[in-house]
Amino acid sequence: MSAPAPAEFLYGVDSSVADDSRFYEPPRVVRFRITKKTAKRIYYVRRERGPGEIETGYVNRQQIEADGEIYNHGAGGWWAPDFHLYLNPPELEQPAKPDLAVLRAEMAAAHPDRGGTDAEFIAARQRYEKAKEATA
Repeated sequence: MSAPAPAEFLYGVDSSVADDSRFYEPPRVVRFRITKKTAKRIYYVRRERGPGEIETGYVNRQQIEADGEIYNHGAGGWWAPDFHLYLNPPELEQPAKPDLAVLRAEMAAAHPDRGGTDAEFIAARQRYEKAKEATA
């Protein structure tokens, strides 16, 4: 008895853009299961609507296999996770969390009593306060 073939996927990025920063979620990689490959196209599951109901999409097979990625203008819009598809999972650069200790030290060094100027201290304090709010 042979083992089943591993599922193949295309990959996209869900960047969940929201107008309200309270609902921000960092970008994440989304997998789209490949259902069929022909000489010209790769068909994949865009979304599952319910039991047994799926919405499919397709991309140009030659282009994605040559470039490793493709812009899928049939995805519905730039915000759709399958608008930009990849053959391999993309590396997402997550912004580094600010180091509050370093920012606090920079703020202290910029204080007028330690040789800094008012403008330098105000700018350093704003950076510190903004980073403190972001990590809360």
